[in-house]
Amino acid sequence: MMFKKILVANRGEIACRVMRTAKRMGIATVAVYSDADARAPHVLMADESVRLGPAPAAESYLKAELILLAAKETGADCIHPGYGFLSERESFARACAEAGIAFVGPPPNAIAAMGDKIESKKLAKQAGVNVVPGYLGEIADTDEAVRIATDIGYPVMMKASAGGGGKGMRLAWSEQDVREGFEATKREGLASFGDDRVFIEKFIESPRHIEIQVLGDQHGNIVYLGERECSIQRRHQKVVEEAPSPFVTPEMRRAMGEQAVALSRAVGYYSAGTVELIVSGADTTGQGFYFLEMNTRLQVEHPVTEAITGLDLVEQMIRVAAGEHLAFTQDEVKLTGWAIENRVYAEDPYRGFLPSIGRLTRYAPPEASAHQQPLGSVSDAYVRVDDGVTEGGEVSMFYDPMIAKLITWAPTREEAADLQISALDSFELDGVGNNIDFLSALMQHPRFRAGALTTGFIAEEYPDGFNGAPAAPELVQALAGIAAFAATAEADRARRVDGQLGRRLRPPSEWLVRIAGREHQVLLAPDTLVIAGEEADLSIEYTPGDRLVHAEWNSAPLSVRLARTRTGFRLTTRGASHTARVLPAHVASYAHHLIEKVPPDLSRFLIAPMPGLLVRLDAKAGDKVQPGQPLAVVEAMKMENILRAEKAGTIKSVEVEAGASLAVDQVILELE
Repeated sequence: MMFKKILVANRGEIACRVMRTAKRMGIATVAVYSDADARAPHVLMADESVRLGPAPAAESYLKAELILLAAKETGADCIHPGYGFLSERESFARACAEAGIAFVGPPPNAIAAMGDKIESKKLAKQAGVNVVPGYLGEIADTDEAVRIATDIGYPVMMKASAGGGGKGMRLAWSEQDVREGFEATKREGLASFGDDRVFIEKFIESPRHIEIQVLGDQHGNIVYLGERECSIQRRHQKVVEEAPSPFVTPEMRRAMGEQAVALSRAVGYYSAGTVELIVSGADTTGQGFYFLEMNTRLQVEHPVTEAITGLDLVEQMIRVAAGEHLAFTQDEVKLTGWAIENRVYAEDPYRGFLPSIGRLTRYAPPEASAHQQPLGSVSDAYVRVDDGVTEGGEVSMFYDPMIAKLITWAPTREEAADLQISALDSFELDGVGNNIDFLSALMQHPRFRAGALTTGFIAEEYPDGFNGAPAAPELVQALAGIAAFAATAEADRARRVDGQLGRRLRPPSEWLVRIAGREHQVLLAPDTLVIAGEEADLSIEYTPGDRLVHAEWNSAPLSVRLARTRTGFRLTTRGASHTARVLPAHVASYAHHLIEKVPPDLSRFLIAPMPGLLVRLDAKAGDKVQPGQPLAVVEAMKMENILRAEKAGTIKSVEVEAGASLAVDQVILELE
């Protein structure tokens, strides 16, 4: 019998995602929230809502007893954990059963078996699943960790046993890396998951991260729904996901899928789950894949699987929890087209991907043509946006930095990537730093287009950080034309202001646009645009004040986000922001007389790059430090960030103590 009311034990976009499906199925919804989320979209979307407690997750969303109490008070007959904010603890699933409330997820014994990375690898090996060489026993201290890593052979990966979502993981290439990172891994595991056990395994070089989506019912039926490629990661957190993988052959897909089903069957698994694999990109035999872990929950990247299978995984989870049989067999699972998902994060790629918090002063995602639901068998490409924020809302330091997920589907991989680029160009987001430019740069990168992916992609392709996607000369020329056109429109509006002295002047038609280090002479004549002496094919509509301009350059569509500056415009498109100085031609010759302001030298200060908690100070007044030496650790958005010395010197003073809450740009210490 189908449920009547479902409580979603999570927040943000996944809470909204579950509620959309529940409402379509005719099931009433209950939201839970912390004080920070009192007016959040998932709360407003639900039929009922219950306050849990203060903003920190440990005092609200992670309190299982409060979730159960909210379910009882509202009469909810089932609970969906979303992505597993509660870590899907075995005890919570059992408590739901004891309270007579269905848990939309796997059985408690499967959660317990797969929730421990050490024990899960032992079970996987027994089930005939390939596993990575490593040490699965408990490690007492750093010295023992060094001995084990040396025996396995560098590089090795240190992982928190109960970890997930890229947290509690450190890559070590040497003994020094182990000594620096082992204790930090233990701390992250304890802080995020309540378990400080760490295991060590061999790191597969040229690795690809590929995962298999499984789905089972309570009657012994289990299927796999193809694979997802999740190799583009930063600090072990996924950034881009796609389905299928450009690396996996049908034979490889079958082998991985059958092993994933075997493991699921070995632990009596049902509901949706994901078997994560590390795959050797250098092994062309299709046999170089190894079990990493099994996530006994819905994954963030589930929409790409929905897109290529036409299934609603949330609906399937609810139906399985209600005791229904799967309505299809393995042979009936068909993969159609290609889907790509980009995670839009509140982080600044131009400043080393530092977390960013604040109010969303502008939030206008591209128009979704999929209406947030998988479309099944379709032939037309589409865009889907999954989010849980709204304009005017706040990105808090207490939770994950993900703002939205942008999903595109098209018949081919190239078309899906092109659709991502176009959609990202139209994504308006102001108030917090964001990674939209970076995502667009990834979609355009020749290596991505070729499908030559590894988990080291970002570190290898952006070793010195991100400074914007390179712009072709043709694109820069188009931006110069757009900037001149916008400047003409602004000047035309200004001349129409009443009460000016003298007669109304005509707006300038000749401009000098300096952009990307080059000067472009632009002439706007009636029905003609001339750039550098050549007639340009540019079609554009612009009204002063427009934030987003849709143009055509050489008959190809181009969307550009515009922001006014003192001397021109900042134009953002195709993965980069370009500042254009736009001057009438008759005054441009005087520009070289302008004095440029030199920014002050702040290198003697260690400054907090983001709001957060000062977890540790590694230096005191009088200490001598060298460039690159760790000086402090700041925790923000559930991640630890190591702050290092920019130059050699002696510490003159320390302004704050460990345990203090830091504001952005707050001085931590000063060098002499």
